[in-house]
Amino acid sequence: MIAKCLLIFLVLFHQTTLGQEQTGLKTSGIDSDVGPSPEHRLFDELFESQDIGDTPNRFDAFTVSITHQLFGKINNHSIELPTGQRFPKDSRIEHNRTGLNVRYTNAFATNWLLQGSWQARVFWNEDYAYDTNNKNIDTEYRVNELFIQRSSGRHSFKFGRQAIVWGETVGNSVLDVINHTEFRDFSIIDIEDARLNQWMLVWDFFDNQSQFSGFLNLHPKFNPPPAEGSPLNSALPIRLQDTQRNASPIFEAGASWSKSYDKSDIALMGAYLWENQLQYRVPTDELMSSPGIKNDFYLLGLSTNYQLDRILLTVDIAFSRAVFLESSLLEITPSKIIADRKQDRLGISTGFEYVMSATQEVSLSATMEKTLDECDGLREDEELSIQGTVGTWLLRYNKRLPHRNTTFFGTVQGDLDGNSMLISLRSNFALSDQIEIGFHMLYIDANYDSQMALFGQDLRLGATITYFF
Repeated sequence: MIAKCLLIFLVLFHQTTLGQEQTGLKTSGIDSDVGPSPEHRLFDELFESQDIGDTPNRFDAFTVSITHQLFGKINNHSIELPTGQRFPKDSRIEHNRTGLNVRYTNAFATNWLLQGSWQARVFWNEDYAYDTNNKNIDTEYRVNELFIQRSSGRHSFKFGRQAIVWGETVGNSVLDVINHTEFRDFSIIDIEDARLNQWMLVWDFFDNQSQFSGFLNLHPKFNPPPAEGSPLNSALPIRLQDTQRNASPIFEAGASWSKSYDKSDIALMGAYLWENQLQYRVPTDELMSSPGIKNDFYLLGLSTNYQLDRILLTVDIAFSRAVFLESSLLEITPSKIIADRKQDRLGISTGFEYVMSATQEVSLSATMEKTLDECDGLREDEELSIQGTVGTWLLRYNKRLPHRNTTFFGTVQGDLDGNSMLISLRSNFALSDQIEIGFHMLYIDANYDSQMALFGQDLRLGATITYFF
């Protein structure tokens, strides 16, 4: 089946490269529900330092893109449940939606910067959001990013909706836990795509190739549950509630120090955080409602990298003090699982990045986490929700063909136990500086022991067309 999936996509990829060659290449990205991914940063040039001209055009601060996406599962099949029964999986369109993304950046005064991004989505017939809206066209609006920045000498202050990323292992770091994430669609598979911004105050101080940073978040957000009707929604007959914020103050704060050397960087960090993924107990009231369990903890981390010619090696280490062991995104913690026991956890991420040429690179990373002294204090009738060492691995490859205005992205990821694997292949082709088409293939292989068991052998295909102006 995997070979068949690869063959299908390679045919599509080959067809996109037969188009007319263009002299001007404009690198761009496919919109997802949380905006363009870092792999296709169309607007990077907007965030660089800008000089204020005498007669600036007020519209130069805006960049707009419109994307239509069609995506869905194409294979009819069934999976075998642990009970021996067969569960049918029919093909269906999951996304039929049009998205509008607006980005704004304006260095409106000396040492001042205002930046933001906004998105709107329209969900058409056969999109899952259309079906859950009583077969009516549905819409969605969201401010993704909005902050103002003030620089003064070696200091920089930034307030507003923004993201903070710790760790050197891109896409698979045990330290990348500050911002919450949203995996509501299978068209979003990378952590960079799913990361959500939060309202925070950030202070940076720069001195002699070193940097000290601190942040304060007075209203932390948690991972939202999968949207109703989406493939990841489990349709539980339970009303999941947010953590009760009036019971005790909820805030997050942290600081980091980093130093750059000739061929390496090193960083130390510490923070007081709340676990992004809420846990729930089985409800006991008649309303079948379950509030999120308070899960605050302390994080200590170390991050470093080393560059050797075209190779970059990365290591991230995280020590989480007194944290609940998080359970699956799709399950409720059953009564036999300990939900009110805090323990220490140690995690490590290692990465290998190799730049083969100016247009081609590959990376491989792995993450491992283990609870320390996990059996201490347990009764004979007790067990933990997560036992032993758990982890994931991630392989990425991307290639650009400037003479054909084509980019190709391949991602393979899975768990260290070999219970699941996800293959994602994407290809973008720029017809001009303003129009781009893209293709996406996604295949999942999973067994009984995986949290992705319900999606085993699913094959999804999608296409997008984007207009930039």
